[in-house]
Amino acid sequence: MAVRLRRGNWRGTVAGFVLAAVSAIMSGAVLAANLTVSPGAGSLADAVAKARPGDTLILEPGIHAGPVVIDKSVIVEGRSGAVVQGSGRGSTIRVSAPDVILRGLTVTGSGSSLATMDSGVFVDKSGDRAQIEGNRIEGNLFGVYLWGPNDAIMRGNTVIGRRTRHVNQRGNGVSLWNTPGSIVEGNDFQYGRDGIFTTTSRRNIFSNNRFRNLRIAVHYMYTNDSRVSDNLSEGNHAGFALMFSRNLEVSGNRSLGDRDHGIMLNYANDSVIEDNQVKNGKTKCVFIYNSHKNVFRNNLFEGCPIGIHFTAGSERNRITSNAFIANRTQVKYVGTRDLDWSHGGRGNYWSDNPAFDLNGDGVADTAYRPNDMVDRVVWAHPTAKLLLNSPSMQVLRWAQSVFPALHPGGVIDSAPLMHPPQTGNAEKRNSPT
Repeated sequence: MAVRLRRGNWRGTVAGFVLAAVSAIMSGAVLAANLTVSPGAGSLADAVAKARPGDTLILEPGIHAGPVVIDKSVIVEGRSGAVVQGSGRGSTIRVSAPDVILRGLTVTGSGSSLATMDSGVFVDKSGDRAQIEGNRIEGNLFGVYLWGPNDAIMRGNTVIGRRTRHVNQRGNGVSLWNTPGSIVEGNDFQYGRDGIFTTTSRRNIFSNNRFRNLRIAVHYMYTNDSRVSDNLSEGNHAGFALMFSRNLEVSGNRSLGDRDHGIMLNYANDSVIEDNQVKNGKTKCVFIYNSHKNVFRNNLFEGCPIGIHFTAGSERNRITSNAFIANRTQVKYVGTRDLDWSHGGRGNYWSDNPAFDLNGDGVADTAYRPNDMVDRVVWAHPTAKLLLNSPSMQVLRWAQSVFPALHPGGVIDSAPLMHPPQTGNAEKRNSPT
């Protein structure tokens, strides 16, 4: 049956609704309580069961037994020395309510099952807007797992993973699955498998994190419209692996001494990679594989055996205003097309380019080719390195310089820069920490 309001009473009725809503809000604020939780078996679970939404559970120093399920919108805050310790099975803390805050805790003791995603903190699809801040999450299979919540925040935590012999038997510092709008910032990740692993997600921000002793610092799979900024990767197998993703902004990151790749793109498209530094990598500063319509600008690639390895039909990428400094091989391009790495009369800086700038416009007077026919012979037949200083190789290089038509195609910079470009926030990015 439809309900009608008489014309004369509607203002009073609306006012009544507003007053009731305000009263409810004020009542909730008054009823919210700070509950002190002593350590011991079952005490944390009992406190959660008795708490009301909005309450703060203050954990005193000592061991608080897990596993525990946080199924109400409460704050769980630890005093110095408060430890939530799991039983070695399942996840130590499971969040299954919105607006939960976990702060100031040490969390340890998860199970070891990759299949059930055993974690120090596991946030399920009900845990929208969860905040995990200022915790020490140590020795768990996965540190944190965001499994479907919207707009979760993981900020200012120290995450120390496991050091088992086989890397693939470890979990990640934080894993994200289908968690749009979530933010991971200001955390310190060590050990485990990957620092941040994300798949099937969107609109995420990973910023100001530090990664050490990992397989990959930031590992993207099927995650779009997101930002990776101002992170530091030191001594990992790889720094920033961007795979099967698009519309990424990758800026201000540093990769120092990573083993395989500083930055790697594999089927990553329509993204901007700018103002990053990759230095002293053990294999390649950058590897681009089958990735299209990306912009690389104002990056520094320095001190790697290969500055940039570009292959597998990658097309319509713009690579300009970067600095390639002291890489043993500046570019390895496997292909026969001619690629001009300049745009709008501005190319890149090459530390091994013996060029002149007679008109003083900051652009070299002649084009730069990082590779020649000798490079191609060595790539195809590695044992030919033994002949690099032989008369035959010198004749091949001379013939190519006299008859440029002999060149089989490759990368050319038609407007090479005379000086390295200035990148944003240079002082910070030149600092080792």
